[in-house]
Amino acid sequence: MPDSFTYPLSEFYFRAKLPLPRIETILGDLVPEPFKSLLVHHNDMTPTLETFHKSRIHLEIFSRDQRGGFYFREVALRLDHDERPVEFGANKIYLGMFPEDAQELILLEQVPLGTILKDCGVRHQTEAKHFFRVEPDELICKALELETPTTLYGRKAVISDLHGKPLSEIVEILPPASGG
Repeated sequence: MPDSFTYPLSEFYFRAKLPLPRIETILGDLVPEPFKSLLVHHNDMTPTLETFHKSRIHLEIFSRDQRGGFYFREVALRLDHDERPVEFGANKIYLGMFPEDAQELILLEQVPLGTILKDCGVRHQTEAKHFFRVEPDELICKALELETPTTLYGRKAVISDLHGKPLSEIVEILPPASGG
């Protein structure tokens, strides 16, 4: 399961005994705009979304789990100025790979990982591994406040230290409303 393009999202669905929604991998070139500009790059999503939406972002936690040195969380990223969700995601964080101040901020569950990486000066690289389209289920629709299900787009990314050791694995899904 950990090598899947849906992991760690698939982990949350498995634990909740829910079937995954229909998700299909696609080439980055096939991701339509504005999703393409927001997803098809090797940058952190938090600053990308903050720049696009011209607002700081905070977390809403739906589910969390800590096992061994790993911290899993299922979240929505919300704009500070109007609380609108701009991403639904699932994250596996390798806690032991972070300095103590960053670990404390991660466990406080208030700001996105991208903000913590920047604010704590954690040198890293982000690699978008897969792009996909998804037919959202009730869980994703609720998290992104969608009244009507519509095809969404997302990516699986891995954040690593400068030696290639993983810091985080994340699945990121964007809502259709992308008016900046």
